[in-house]
Amino acid sequence: MRKITYGEGIREALREKMLENKNVVLLGEDVGPYGGTFGVTKGLWEQFGEERVRDTPISEGVIVGASVGAAATGLRPVAELMFIDFLTFGMDGLVNQAAKMRYMFGGKISVPLVLRLPAGGGISAGAQHSGSLEAWVTHVPGLKVVYPSNAQDAWGLMLTAIDDDNPVVYIESKVLYSQKSELPDKVEPIPFGSARIAREGSDVSIITYGKQVHDALKAAAALAKDGIEAEVIDLRSLYPLDKETIFGSVGKTHRALVVTEEVKRGGYGGELSALISEQCFDELDAPVVRIGALDAPVPYSQVLESLVLPSAEDIIKGVKEML
Repeated sequence: MRKITYGEGIREALREKMLENKNVVLLGEDVGPYGGTFGVTKGLWEQFGEERVRDTPISEGVIVGASVGAAATGLRPVAELMFIDFLTFGMDGLVNQAAKMRYMFGGKISVPLVLRLPAGGGISAGAQHSGSLEAWVTHVPGLKVVYPSNAQDAWGLMLTAIDDDNPVVYIESKVLYSQKSELPDKVEPIPFGSARIAREGSDVSIITYGKQVHDALKAAAALAKDGIEAEVIDLRSLYPLDKETIFGSVGKTHRALVVTEEVKRGGYGGELSALISEQCFDELDAPVVRIGALDAPVPYSQVLESLVLPSAEDIIKGVKEML
């Protein structure tokens, strides 16, 4: 076993696939000599050259549009936007082109595009750089969406994403980039639609992903001191979704709490809650509880940011109120 950071896990997956397939290319703002806004692509420009690691103009519409065209004509681009908030500028290329082209051409064309989106708060980046917009992309037929919580999953999911012939939205938690975790010498691809049981439990199922997995594990450890055993499900893949693991856990604990960093109103957490309520109604001993961010832009102030975003304490409170 060895320890590497979340950001290094992404980088090593990119390196592995670039060595394996010359059609894998990287593009985005400052992904070249600078190594990416968060240092994820550091060293890849020096290793693979500017033909395969390309700095782009400051235009998310150009980045996404060029990636869609490159993918449709034989390359496997991995594009980075500096922040998920800037996806608004690239939505047409992603939603109206990448997501629909294979369907509209009757399967005669593939769009093997990976779009990397650093997301979430926790680093005092302000309202325009701290969004959690997974509900937007999971809503669109034709897109696959993944959200790793640790270095091994970041590596394994990226391997799968690059090999997929469909557009994949790869969301990354900014606050996790420097967090280290153990992983084996050889990291295998992780199939999409495969959740991970991060902690076994019998009293309540906490269903989450990304940074909130760590909050959920912290909450579960605290709850255990009070005799409450929480099971933590790390979804990893938001679409396709591992319903079997979710339903199996709820069938065991008979209670479900959904945790996301996004604003709760209209969020992906609401989709998870509705799905559990519809499919596991007879198994539930209490209504599904949702934990999310407050209905406000994410503040720059660290004190206010921590107030707006969900925490382990919020999860503990939600579980105890449910019980």
